[in-house]
Amino acid sequence: MLRGNKELWWALGVGILITAVYGAVVFFTREIPAAGELFGHGLGIIGFIMMLMTEVLYSMRKRTRNARWGRMSSWLQFHIFTGLIGPFMVLFHSSWKFNGLAGAVTLLTIIIVFSGVVGRYIYTRIPRTTDGLEIEGSVSEASLRQARQLMALWHTVHIPIGMALFISAFIHIGAALYYSTFLK
Repeated sequence: MLRGNKELWWALGVGILITAVYGAVVFFTREIPAAGELFGHGLGIIGFIMMLMTEVLYSMRKRTRNARWGRMSSWLQFHIFTGLIGPFMVLFHSSWKFNGLAGAVTLLTIIIVFSGVVGRYIYTRIPRTTDGLEIEGSVSEASLRQARQLMALWHTVHIPIGMALFISAFIHIGAALYYSTFLK
């Protein structure tokens, strides 16, 4: 087993477990769980909370270098795990309907996950310590500079898409709450 990819193995295991539970619900109810019912809402809420944790907690830890709340490598693993499982749950929450604002949120979610996978690949091209600090002089200066430029370019794409995703998601949540509570 690849030790450096344990967050991916955990995500795969949890993803299989979530899929099995979802499959059992479909089997016993004989229908795809609606996004607005208890099971579908639960998937959406837990998935969105995980996505918020992905963004907020890792970003906070990354920006406070002198903080003592764990190694950056552990936080990156947490970021990757929640960044895979949260969107996976939100995808199940969608009830496989991709229209309107909810469809746009789902599309942005898929794009941001794909972008995250690309970012992880670029990140691994830069040699780092276990705390996530770059190691100077271990690779040619040209390839290190190129990897840093790719990482900077990736950030200029990934961050705005993530912001658009969360703005859209909050609007979707507000609209869902409004239509499910005030108009009933």
